Amino acid sequence: MAMQASEIEKLIKDALPDAKIDIRDLAGDGDHYAATVVSAAFRGKTRVQQHQIVYAALRGRMGGELHALALQTEAE
Repeated sequence: MAMQASEIEKLIKDALPDAKIDIRDLAGDGDHYAATVVSAAFRGKTRVQQHQIVYAALRGRMGGELHALALQTEAE
């Protein structure tokens, strides 16, 4: 089952309230997204740690409801 961009954004915002989020549906199928997430919570963290924070916010939906997410993160 596909996941809406608004649901992805809400899950990330719940975990990172200060985040600036840009989500794009890459294939128009609700399964393949690209997201840019900017948050102060990423300061001092490696890129891997930043991505782990975002994946944790998605609460296990990666690989299931959400098939693919091309992720870019930045510290604010």
